[in-house]
Amino acid sequence: MTTTQVRTGGGFSGAVASEWTKFWSVRATWWCLSGGFLLMLLYSGVSGLSQRFGETDPPQGPHSIVVNGSIYLVEFCVLAAATLFVTSEYGSGSIRSTLQWVPVRSRVTAAKAAVLVPVLFAYGVVLALVGMLLSATLMPSGAATTTFGQGFTAAAGMGAYFALLGVLCAGIGFALRSAAGTIVVVMVLLLPLPMLLTAYVAPEIMNYFPAFAGINGMVPSGEANPMMGGIAPYSPLVGVLICLVWAAAGLLLGTSVLKKRDA
Repeated sequence: MTTTQVRTGGGFSGAVASEWTKFWSVRATWWCLSGGFLLMLLYSGVSGLSQRFGETDPPQGPHSIVVNGSIYLVEFCVLAAATLFVTSEYGSGSIRSTLQWVPVRSRVTAAKAAVLVPVLFAYGVVLALVGMLLSATLMPSGAATTTFGQGFTAAAGMGAYFALLGVLCAGIGFALRSAAGTIVVVMVLLLPLPMLLTAYVAPEIMNYFPAFAGINGMVPSGEANPMMGGIAPYSPLVGVLICLVWAAAGLLLGTSVLKKRDA
């Protein structure tokens, strides 16, 4: 290792390796991700069975079921996992050690994002595939089906949404340094604030907030959004890009605060 690497904390790869270890060594990570997996199984199973017994009208395809499950239930487990990944260090005081090992503060936030993105993307894809398989198995023959394109969009969109939601939570976590505060702020951004603005400012504004852009990113172009009923005013890719803007803004905010304030 060179003298420069010692002064700057071993480089970006070393920071990522450290954050990877911390992410998987915390029990809260496993509880949150396991809880999200079980909730997706529960939602998909109940939805599939409700169609088998004729209790769902109109019937939904497996891809619509997992999209609803991700927004109504699983996203909150992702929110908790990403938030605790940052704020638990402030609670325990280990953030001081982190900043001694990696004194370039922008590298700390970037390293956490570099861990969250691939993990949560893969997590979302796996959950979508498992949920669609389970619901399709339990649904009666002749029920609403899912094409390859619909399934691909749902799985890829869910992975992208979870990954970018995690980065947004991490950024706000660095800014607020409080698990409770971060969770409240992100939850307000996900549902109450866009719904309030839609009711009193502009009907289409909710489509440009993270949760609604995320769900639009999981639904093929021209297909009705299963949560809102209407068709999104843009393509799934645009929905993902909107989430990317929110994630980047959150990470920039967190990095700025981390640079200006003592640990």
